[in-house]
Amino acid sequence: MFYATQVLSNFSVTLYRIRETHLSNPMAVSTNYLRIPVLNLVFRNKPTSHITRMTCCCSVEAKSVGVGGDLFSVTSSSKSDVDYLGESTKGDLNLKQEHLQAFGIDSQTTLEGPIEQVARVEAEEAENLLRDLGIPSPSSSRHSPRGIFCSRTLNLRSISAIGYDMDYTLMHYNVMAWEGRAYDYCMENLKNMGYPVDGLAFDPDLVIRGLVIDKESGNLVKADRFGYVKRAMHGTKMLSTRAVSEMYGRELVDLRKESRWEFLNTLFSVSEAVAYMQMVDRLDDGAISAELGPLDYKGLYKAVGRALFRAHVEGQLKSEIMSKPELFVEPDPELPLALLDQKEAGKKILLITNSDYHYTDKMMQHSFNRFLPNDMGWRDLFDIVIVSARKPEFFQMSHPMYEVVTGEGLMRPCFKACTGGLYSGGSAQMVENSLDIHGDEILYVGDHIYTDVSQSKVHLRWRTALICRELEEEYSALIRSRGRRASLIELINQKEVVGDLFNQLRLALQRRTRERPAQTLAATSMDDQELTESMQKLLIVMQRLDEKIAPMLEADGELFNKRWGFLSRAGLWDKSHLMRQIEKYADIYTSRVSNFLHYTPFMYFRSQEQTLAHDAYSQHDPQLYGNIIDN
Repeated sequence: MFYATQVLSNFSVTLYRIRETHLSNPMAVSTNYLRIPVLNLVFRNKPTSHITRMTCCCSVEAKSVGVGGDLFSVTSSSKSDVDYLGESTKGDLNLKQEHLQAFGIDSQTTLEGPIEQVARVEAEEAENLLRDLGIPSPSSSRHSPRGIFCSRTLNLRSISAIGYDMDYTLMHYNVMAWEGRAYDYCMENLKNMGYPVDGLAFDPDLVIRGLVIDKESGNLVKADRFGYVKRAMHGTKMLSTRAVSEMYGRELVDLRKESRWEFLNTLFSVSEAVAYMQMVDRLDDGAISAELGPLDYKGLYKAVGRALFRAHVEGQLKSEIMSKPELFVEPDPELPLALLDQKEAGKKILLITNSDYHYTDKMMQHSFNRFLPNDMGWRDLFDIVIVSARKPEFFQMSHPMYEVVTGEGLMRPCFKACTGGLYSGGSAQMVENSLDIHGDEILYVGDHIYTDVSQSKVHLRWRTALICRELEEEYSALIRSRGRRASLIELINQKEVVGDLFNQLRLALQRRTRERPAQTLAATSMDDQELTESMQKLLIVMQRLDEKIAPMLEADGELFNKRWGFLSRAGLWDKSHLMRQIEKYADIYTSRVSNFLHYTPFMYFRSQEQTLAHDAYSQHDPQLYGNIIDN
């Protein structure tokens, strides 16, 4: 039997040294020791009747399936079941019965005391050990801007393959640089088409992801989870609350009506939206020449779209980025290591991008190669690479697949993807068939809610993860807004109490005019002057509160964006339409792929409790609540 103190001490020293070396120079650490799993089980030492901790430390071989093979077995697909949360047990690690028997251990009877007590002690010791080892626990990671947030329970152990988008997923562009240049090319094309663009400049704060363009009205709107418009901008001018109510009070945003509504799914939408809203101002001012023909807001949107499309198709934008990637890409040294962990855990790693081969190869070399250990290249991370994938059609239908066979990008037709291969086109079903992995065994990670996340889930039932870099800024803004939001909520609660009394007095007055008794004897006994004076005073208080609350509500979220407020919220309490889309289609969401490094490839993500309107009972006096139950 191992001695706990000696083993844990050795483990701590080793891990600390690895951690320090890894942080200072990731290249210096062998890939075999990037993660060291620890198994801690409490057993009864039969001769002494004392509890002894048996600790087993195992190095992780890059492609080994039999880590600790004498001790553990991994649940295969054929022998997997579902747990009490409905998640597959595939990939779970189990203690081999023969190993337990060799030590004279009965797994059903050797725990000292009730499991509730044992679990409480183990959980406390696990937290202490994690802290001593300098490893953040998953619970602490959740409460940070770099957390991974779970909408639907996801067991990473049951995932056999993880696919990644590239742009704004595996690499993050500087929005001001990338979208700014896209905007410049778009405006240059519009100018060549005869549109007045002089004096206009790129303003990334004009829009945020998750807004919706109303192509019929030339408006940009923010809707709540139900589709009700909460804020709106015509051209570059914000509309008043009254104007929003008059224009959208009787209709909902319906993204299925693509002829009218355009959802800003990704940061790639920023340049297009900014250009369009600025051109709406020019159209309203009569600055657009009549020679361009009769033009409405919908036609103007098409013109802007064509101009931006030309910027992408003609290749000038991507050629500029490829020549100086350091000006456009924000490096993330941790990201390649997160994928390396997943690969060494036995996951098939896939790259599925709409970008072409030459752009993908250049950008991935720049973003990955310098951060990988042991002279690895970015291609070594991926089991299958697919470029020019034509998403969302990649998930919806079948297209021919071609193998890229030369560095110049020459291709030949093929019908099946092989490990280590580089391909163009094809379909998700071809990937599934090639890997013999299907449906919820595949996790796809991307930044585009529709192209990446919703379509892979709707058509194939893949598990999904959304990358939304703005979460980090929003999280910080929410923290800084706590005091202001608490004050606002206090004022709203005060108005509610005052309003409740006012409404009761109003009802008492109404009954009195009909010569009916009020709700209570005390209310009936109030004289007319006392009743009306009380109502007058309460009405003045509510009016003054409204004057205080209204501008505070308008300013809520301005620490994130002065025009639109928070990304995930529409109003003080409700969720935005964007957040509803995320919750519906993304099983997990986070700000960047490298956040997986703060967890493990074996993480079991559990969704949090979803509050309902009637959950307010939890705020009641427990004694009162107990009386209700007793009665």
